[in-house]
Amino acid sequence: MTLLAMTPVQDMHKPYPRRWSALVVLCLSLLIVVMANTSLLVAAPSMTLDLGLTSSDLQWVIDGYTVPYASLMLLCGVIGDRYSRRGALILGLIIFVAGSVAGALTDATLGVILARIVMGVAAAIVMPATLSLLVATFPKRERATAVTVWAATSGLAIAAGPLLAGWLLESFTWHSTFLINVPIALAAIVGAVVLVPPSRAVDPGAIDWIGGLLSVLAVSTIVYAIIEGMHFGWTVGPLYFALVGLLSVVGFVGWELRHPNPLLDVRMFSSRILSGATLAVLIFFLVTFGAIYFVAQYLQFALGYGPVSTGVHLLPLAGAVFVGSGITMWLTPKLGPRVTVTAGMIVGTLSVVSLIGIDSTATYSDFLPVLTLLGLAIGLSVSPCTDSIMGEFPDSKLGVGGGLNDTALELGGSLGIAVLGSVLAASYRQGIEGFLQTFPGKQPNGQYTGQAAEGLAASQDSLAGAVIVSDVIRDQNAFLSGFADNLEANAVAAFGDAVVHTSVVAAVVFGVGTVIVALLIPSKNATAATSSEKIEFEPIVPFVAPPAKDPAADREVAELEQLLERPSAKPQNSGARHALRTAEETAPIPAHTVAEPALVDAELERPSIYQLASKVYEFDASVARQATVDSKSGDRVTIHQLALSNLARTRRVEAEEALDAALELSDLPVAPTPQPPELTEPLQTFYQRASKQHANCTAFKERSSSMWAMPL
Repeated sequence: MTLLAMTPVQDMHKPYPRRWSALVVLCLSLLIVVMANTSLLVAAPSMTLDLGLTSSDLQWVIDGYTVPYASLMLLCGVIGDRYSRRGALILGLIIFVAGSVAGALTDATLGVILARIVMGVAAAIVMPATLSLLVATFPKRERATAVTVWAATSGLAIAAGPLLAGWLLESFTWHSTFLINVPIALAAIVGAVVLVPPSRAVDPGAIDWIGGLLSVLAVSTIVYAIIEGMHFGWTVGPLYFALVGLLSVVGFVGWELRHPNPLLDVRMFSSRILSGATLAVLIFFLVTFGAIYFVAQYLQFALGYGPVSTGVHLLPLAGAVFVGSGITMWLTPKLGPRVTVTAGMIVGTLSVVSLIGIDSTATYSDFLPVLTLLGLAIGLSVSPCTDSIMGEFPDSKLGVGGGLNDTALELGGSLGIAVLGSVLAASYRQGIEGFLQTFPGKQPNGQYTGQAAEGLAASQDSLAGAVIVSDVIRDQNAFLSGFADNLEANAVAAFGDAVVHTSVVAAVVFGVGTVIVALLIPSKNATAATSSEKIEFEPIVPFVAPPAKDPAADREVAELEQLLERPSAKPQNSGARHALRTAEETAPIPAHTVAEPALVDAELERPSIYQLASKVYEFDASVARQATVDSKSGDRVTIHQLALSNLARTRRVEAEEALDAALELSDLPVAPTPQPPELTEPLQTFYQRASKQHANCTAFKERSSSMWAMPL
C-alpha cells in the first residue's frame, strides 16, 4: 500500500481498505462548508458595528454565500463526475481557503461580500464532491452507515460554527471567524491526497452545458427574488428576477426532456422515493434553519448570552443529531425510510409547535426541549433521505445525485431564513411600532434628529438593533436610562410574540409537508423495488412496438445464469482429465513442481474471481446497451420490456452478491503447499527425465487452456 491514494475506485476489485479514514476527510470538508454559514449567527452583530452595515448590506453578506452555493451545486457535481471527483474536492477546498483568507484581510463591506461569494462558489464544488466520493468509495452494505455519519456531521457543524466563532470573538475581531476554516481546509486537502482515492464516472458522456446554465440561472434568480422580496418588498426588481427564474425552470425542464444526455433527467422524479426524499430535505431545512435563526437571536439578545455561551447552549442540538442518527441507522433497515423520515418530520413539527408557548419570560429551559427535539428530528430524517436520493442514481451520475440532495438542502435553508425571517421581522415591527411612537429626539417641527432617526430605524428593524440602541442610550444619556430599559423590554416582548406567530407558520408548513412526504415515500417493500439496485432502463418509456431483441444481451443473461446456478460445475472433458490424472500419478514428482491432485481439482471446480468480475462487467455493459435502445421510445412500458427489466435486475443483484462472496473468499489465507514426497523410484536417465518433464508441461498447458475455463 503506497502513502498516497492513487488507484481509482473504479479499478479496485475489492473495497478500499482505508475508506473509513477517507470518510473523516469528507466529513471535515462538509464541516467547514456548513460552519461558514452558521458562524455568522454570532459574528453578524460585531461585523455590523465595525463595518457600519445596513440591513441590505448584511443581507448581501449572507446571500453572497448562499446564492452561488445553491445555484452551482448541480452543475459542479456533473463536472466532478466527468473529470475527477477528488480533483473537484481539492480544487474547491483551495478556493475556499483563498476566500476565507481574503475575508479575514479586508475591512470593506464590498470586500467581505466578494469573499463570501468566492467561498460560496467553493462550497458548491466541495459539497456534492463529498457525497459522490462517499457513495463511490463505500460498498452498498456499508453505505447507509457512512451516509449517516456524513449527515450527523452537518448537525455538529450547526452547533460548532457559533461555538468556535464565539470563542474567537471573545479575544479577536470578526475577521478571525473567517480563519476558522483555514486549518481545517488545509488538513482536508492533505487528507484528500493521502486517503481519498480518485474517482470519476465511467463513460459519462458529454456535459449538458446548456442545461447546466439554465439550472444555475433558475436557482439563482429564484433564491435572490425570494430573499429580496421577503425582506425588502415585492418591488419591480424581485418580481423581474422571479419571472426570469420561472421561465428558466420551464426552459430547463423542456431542454432536459429532449437532450440525449441530460444534466438531470427530470423523468426520474416519477419515482416516488426520489420525489418524496427531495421534498423532505427541502421542507426539513426550510423549517430547521428558520427555527435556529430566531432561537439563536433570542439566546443572544433576549437572554443576553455572549457568543461563546450561545454556542455552548446550542450543543444539545448536535448531541441529539447523533442520537437520532444512531436510531435511524438501526431502524431504517428494519422498517424502511418511510417510517423513519415521517417520524423525524413529526418530531420536528412537535419541536416547532412547542415554540408557540414562548413569551417574554422564557428562559433557556424553555428552549432546551425545542433544540433536543429538532436535533433528534434531523438525525432521524436526513440520512435516510440522502441515502434514498443517492440510491436512485447510477454510478455514472453520483455527482448529479449529490448536487440534487445538496441543492434541496441549501435551497430549503435559504428559503427558511428568507421566508420565516421575513415573517418574524414583519411581526416584530408590528409589535414594537406602538412603543416607538414615544422615541425621544424629536425637533420642534416634529421631525427626528439624524441620530434619533437612525436609532428608531435600527430599533424597528430587529431585536438586535433595539438592544444595541438601548446600550448606546444608557452610555450617552443617563437621564434616558429608564426609556432604554423600556425599549429593551418592549423589544423582547415583541420578539417573543413574533416567534410565536412565526412558529405557527412553520408548524403549518412542516405539518403539511409531513403528510405529503408520508404519501409520496413508498413502504419498505415498494422501496426495495426502486432502490439503488434499479437499473438504468427502468424509467417509463413510451408505448411502441417492441424493439428487436439484442442477441448479445440475451447471450450474457444466459451465460451469467449458468455461472450463478452451477458455480461448482466440473469441466466436461472427463477423458482428457482422466489422462491428465493418470500421467500425474505415474510420473515422478520433481521437487519444484506443484502438487496434489486435490488442490488442482479444487481450482478446476470453482470459477475464477476474475472471470466472475468480467461476467458482471460484461453484463452491465449489455444492460447499458439495452437501456440506450429502450430509452428512445416514450412514456409507457411493454410487457416484453417489463419482463426483460425484471430478469436483468434479478440477475444483476445475484451477480453482485456472488461477486461480494468471491471477493471475501479471496481475502482468506492461501493453504500451504504440501511438501512433495521423497522420490522412491530409482534414478532415471537424462532422456527418461526429459520425456517425463515434457509430459508434465503438456498436461499443465492442457489444464490452463481455454477448454477448461468458462467462456469470457
